Amino acid sequence: MKQFVILSMLTVSLFLVSCSGKAQNKGADNQVQKNTIEVFDFHTTNRCVTCKAIEANTKYTLETYFAKELKSGKITFKVINIDEKENEKLAEKFQAAGTSLFLNVISEKKEKQIDLTNFAFSYGKKQAEFSEKLKSTIEKELAKI
Repeated sequence: MKQFVILSMLTVSLFLVSCSGKAQNKGADNQVQKNTIEVFDFHTTNRCVTCKAIEANTKYTLETYFAKELKSGKITFKVINIDEKENEKLAEKFQAAGTSLFLNVISEKKEKQIDLTNFAFSYGKKQAEFSEKLKSTIEKELAKI
């Protein structure tokens, strides 16, 4: 009987420790780094030529003009498939229903989403124009944070 009580207490202790560990990890994932810009390229599983060009041109622009900021984490680039269940809440936050390009500018005081979807489709296949306009937009937002 004494062994049963000890085993039961040990099991409950292990359960509590494992649950509290998960809660701590989940909270850490939700922390937002201040004074950063998140670049989100939302898409569906099936992608057209323009959708693929938007991703490629965004990646090119960031790697060409903002390599230092990418390396330091001041800018992050995330390609998100909205058809995947784990991305559902993020897509809802940005109201992304298909291919969409967003900047999420996080300053000390607030978080601001900038929808660049119309721009992205207008210039998606024109790398030079796309890159120049995206670069200019990001530089303006970096100067504010």
